[in-house]
Amino acid sequence: MKTISKLALIAAFATGTSGLALSTPAFAKDKKAEEAPAMKLSPEVQKPGIAAQTALTAKDYAGAQTAIDQVDAAAKTDYEKYIGAALRYQLENEKLVAAQTANPNAPMNETTLAKPLDALIANPATPAADRGRYAYRRGALAFNGKQYPIALQYFAKAKELGYTDPNLPLQVIKAKMDSGDVAGATADLEASIAQMTASGQKAPEEYYRYAIAKSYAAKRNADTMAWLKKWITAYPSAKNWRDVLILSGIQANALIPLDEAQKVDVFRLMRATNSLADQTDYLQYADSVNRRGLPSEAQAVIKEGLASGKIPASNTMAKGLLADASKNIANDGPLSGLEKRAAAAPNGKLAAGTADAYLGQNNYAKSIELYRLALTKGGVDADDVNLHMGIALARSGDKAGATTAFSAVKASPKADVAGLWTTWLGAPAA
Repeated sequence: MKTISKLALIAAFATGTSGLALSTPAFAKDKKAEEAPAMKLSPEVQKPGIAAQTALTAKDYAGAQTAIDQVDAAAKTDYEKYIGAALRYQLENEKLVAAQTANPNAPMNETTLAKPLDALIANPATPAADRGRYAYRRGALAFNGKQYPIALQYFAKAKELGYTDPNLPLQVIKAKMDSGDVAGATADLEASIAQMTASGQKAPEEYYRYAIAKSYAAKRNADTMAWLKKWITAYPSAKNWRDVLILSGIQANALIPLDEAQKVDVFRLMRATNSLADQTDYLQYADSVNRRGLPSEAQAVIKEGLASGKIPASNTMAKGLLADASKNIANDGPLSGLEKRAAAAPNGKLAAGTADAYLGQNNYAKSIELYRLALTKGGVDADDVNLHMGIALARSGDKAGATTAFSAVKASPKADVAGLWTTWLGAPAA
């Protein structure tokens, strides 16, 4: 039987297609039924009611239809009308189940359930415990018909009536999302995740992916970035880190608009998270740093790619970059001479450049020392220096110092890159 469409994140909820079991007092002639005026049926309703139940048991749907029409025609009280609506809902439900059983691939028209469900929801004689379930089912019908505002009304009614199916909050999220209320849907999803976390459960990864995909499609970049950070903190695998960083700053139309030089710091985070995936990642990274006067970093990246097998040994670009980087390293000589000149320079530019070179050599202690000197001397881009110093501190294991340095980066897009590094500091190891 057709149900609400699957969430991208979870299996669709079960609609419950089993037939409605009417309570015995509906047609029995015991003393208790006779003593309860609200539940008493006139002979004009009782007789066709029994006939309808008998026909339904025998799957004689035409006979049941005739009998239920007679119940509706004779019904005077709310309880009698409730009996008619309950029987009609059972009839239509069982007809749908039978049709699906006969031809599972045939399209299902569930709209025939709407009228009896509406009657059951509105009737004060309907048992309170059932009204919420009927409202939920009615919301499902509206959702299947892409009538999202109506679905939300019925889902809200189900909740108001005390319906507590664990899938209800997720159905509300899906209905809001499909109606275009991305902000409302993701806020509800965030609340559901928080509730699961508080109860000691871990939200499925698909919840995060769903929010990311919908926020990104709606061009809600800030929300997309926030969800990416939540996702990678909850599920910090190397593959996930690569997806986050490619979408954030590497691909065309990335969330953070970066120039080629600024992308280097994202590649550095890919390297730190072991998420450089293939030769394209390694070669683009190495080429960028080599052309920016950081041959030691280029050499190290190429060697790592070759050692991991992600760069084939026969790759001519890798061979060329490695040879060029080696030549530049030899031409540059030791950095100690630049370090002395930086200390005597009138501003911090040479200190910052030398610190970048030490960072490329993984000499974090020296790079941190010179970044601090650069900030003291001034005349430098403080955001750039603090970002790179934060990277050096992070790679050296000083999380507190790195967090302080990253928080000192104020302007976008560097502040956004610093935010990604800060997320890595707070995330569990992949």
